Amino acid sequence: MIPSLKRRRAAPDSGPSESIDPTPGAALDGAHLADLARQAGELGREAAELSGTLDDLAADGARQRDRVRLASAEMDAMYDANRNIAQATDASRSAVHDAREAVEHVGRGVAGVVDTLREVSDAAGEITRIALQTRLVAFNASVEAKRAGDAGRGFGVVADAVRDLAAKVEQSSKLITGTVKQLDARIDALSREIVPGDGLGTSAFHAALGRAEAQVDGIAGAAHANLATCESVLGTVRELADQVDRAAGALEAARGRAGTFLGVSESLLELTAGSGVHTTDTPYIEAAIRTAGEIARRFEQAVAAGRVALADLFDERYQPIAGTDPVQHLTRFTALTDELLPDLQEPIAATLPNVVFCAAVDRNGYLPTHNQKFSRPQGPDPVWNAANCRNRRIFADRTGLAAGRNQRRFLLQTYRRDMGGGQFVLMKDLSAPIVVAGRHWGGLRIAYRF
Repeated sequence: MIPSLKRRRAAPDSGPSESIDPTPGAALDGAHLADLARQAGELGREAAELSGTLDDLAADGARQRDRVRLASAEMDAMYDANRNIAQATDASRSAVHDAREAVEHVGRGVAGVVDTLREVSDAAGEITRIALQTRLVAFNASVEAKRAGDAGRGFGVVADAVRDLAAKVEQSSKLITGTVKQLDARIDALSREIVPGDGLGTSAFHAALGRAEAQVDGIAGAAHANLATCESVLGTVRELADQVDRAAGALEAARGRAGTFLGVSESLLELTAGSGVHTTDTPYIEAAIRTAGEIARRFEQAVAAGRVALADLFDERYQPIAGTDPVQHLTRFTALTDELLPDLQEPIAATLPNVVFCAAVDRNGYLPTHNQKFSRPQGPDPVWNAANCRNRRIFADRTGLAAGRNQRRFLLQTYRRDMGGGQFVLMKDLSAPIVVAGRHWGGLRIAYRF
């Protein structure tokens, strides 16, 4: 059967509408091919469903991996923060201990100052006594000078001066003594406040300092306990991240194998559809090839008439349209496709069964002119725009790029299309190349439900 199939595909004038050789062997071959086409369609459906499901799982796995990596990074940051907190509380505990020792040292210094002030007070008292004695001596000398008459007058003047000086010294000494007593009382009270009497810190200051030490110790203990917990959780998160990475890698590998399986099923679909036996895909193949040829002819006529330069028709400088979401683009040929393509694309979308859309894309997946129902003006909702404003968009997904870059007679793909709201539809994408003046421009896509 397969050699016969290959001969049919290799025949230069063969096509989807070619009649089958009415010999018994050919009829049997055709029946087998029709059955193979049916099975290929079922296989394509299952392959598309499997590939789409694995795409979703791989995307979920990638998102989960990113979340776990983010959680791991956040746990790293939390661990570092808790380690810094633990170090800071340890430093605070040490600082409070140092503060206690420093205060006690100051207290001992203050006690020394108290002793010094008391010595000063004693010295001032002694000066007062000396001044008093000096005044008595000066008084006696003054009395004796008066008795001596004129001979003792000079001595009396000196005695009076000494007595006045002694009075002033006595007054200053008493003032010093009073001031020292006040300082002594204040400093003695301060000394009793900051110097623990029994080593336990019974003063209000030491009681407050003790409470601060206890609180800092509690914070330090909690910080170290939290650090240990973070370290344990961080290890678990890292292990989970490794597991998620392995799972995501396995899903990606499975996705790749499913893509290979999907490619095989698509090749089988193409093989049966292009064998010359009429299948359910034949009308779409014929329409795609015919319409792609007509689009190429119109493009060439437009170039010949000077309506567009050939270089402009192959323009790849896609200019974003400001304020569009999803982003739409313009090229130097967009206005031309808006004029030439609708009356070719709309009839196919309206007449062939189960067609979702029919639109031409360039070799980079740029879709300048879509069907009218998908060419609504954009609004404020990006989700609504994505579903209803699909013209002037670049679809660089696997199916879109393959359709735009295929140069075989036709390309039949299967995929699962996201319709929004968690709804998916299994689709076939039939495309035929558009060749303008010997250059591959892109392809015409006809997407239809199974």
